Amino acid sequence: MSTTPEARPEAGHVTGQVADDIGRLAGLNERIAAARAGKPLVIERAQQAGEALFEGNAPVPAPVRRGLAALAARWHGLDDLVRHHADRDADPTLWDDALPADPALRAAVAHVDLVTLSPALATREDLDRLVAAGWSTDAVVTISQTAAFTAFQARAIQGLRLLQGLAPDPAPAPARPTPGRGRRKSAARTAANGRERPVAYTREPLSWTAWAPPVPTDELTEEQEASFRGKTNGEYFRLLARLPAVLAARTALDAAIFATREGLPRAERELAAAATSKVTDCVYCASVHARKSAQLSKRPEDVDRLLAVALERDADWLPRDIAPLAEGQDERWAAIVEFAAALATTPVTATPDQVARLRALGLTDAELTDLVAATAFFTWANRLMLSLGDPYWPDATTTPQQP
Repeated sequence: MSTTPEARPEAGHVTGQVADDIGRLAGLNERIAAARAGKPLVIERAQQAGEALFEGNAPVPAPVRRGLAALAARWHGLDDLVRHHADRDADPTLWDDALPADPALRAAVAHVDLVTLSPALATREDLDRLVAAGWSTDAVVTISQTAAFTAFQARAIQGLRLLQGLAPDPAPAPARPTPGRGRRKSAARTAANGRERPVAYTREPLSWTAWAPPVPTDELTEEQEASFRGKTNGEYFRLLARLPAVLAARTALDAAIFATREGLPRAERELAAAATSKVTDCVYCASVHARKSAQLSKRPEDVDRLLAVALERDADWLPRDIAPLAEGQDERWAAIVEFAAALATTPVTATPDQVARLRALGLTDAELTDLVAATAFFTWANRLMLSLGDPYWPDATTTPQQP
């Protein structure tokens, strides 16, 4: 079967002279483009992250990076994003239904399949398989970032289309099972560093340990240190600092989405992050952002109600029904949770009717673009946290890390 998408013109309103792949691929109308333009740093930092990942120096060749991104885009059902990479010299052997013959490329494809569709099923052994196939630790981070960033980019594009009344129409996914098919999420009580590992959702602070070697603190370059300035120097950021240009843009994008006063109330941006983390099944990210939402909203019982929902999952660990996540919430929070959760599924299942409901409850276009950005960002963060390490219970001397 051919997986080359039919050529179609890419259109859309692009703000100013700044390159904006997400806006172009979303085909923005003037109304949504104007709403999104109120936070230009979100546009700029997302673009910088993509350019750093796909055009910057990395231990994985650029055609391979783009080929793996095209593969991830196929799992998300987004032909326009597949074509975006295909038009920029993506290796076509990486996003076809047939697996590549080269063992290293085959291992990379298998890992992108897993991180894209079933990130909660990733294990340390999955990273070990990449290393055994010949990939360096820096390359492992690059491959993981490629899969995770594409999840963000796909949600941002599809979310902005939904704000314009365009329902998702996912293209067929690759016709093969991922390495996670049939696995169960680990219920191990011990993390990779020997500390106690949480297996239930909580608002209590957690820490995180990497499955691959982070850059030692005393070996960080100035560029690496600057790439996560304002964050802790825990293992998570020191591992991602192996690709510092991408991390720098990602750190700035995080602040642009979550640390501004304008737009959607911050408590509700954090609520969207927590709901997304429930869909993806990231206990660590949910703990951080449920705690923030509870603190900012002063509604801990409602946040705990969201965390307490147990989602039934299929053989790929995708939730069978996300509706229970919104049960018991007031009308506004229920609508926010429903939309965020549906935008976080793979493929996206959010609908224009959900957007219409949010508008009827008073959300402005600017607030809706915030909701899309917050949800999309955490499909990226969840995949990194789940596929690169373990959460664990910290002691009194451990500084909690943020995703």
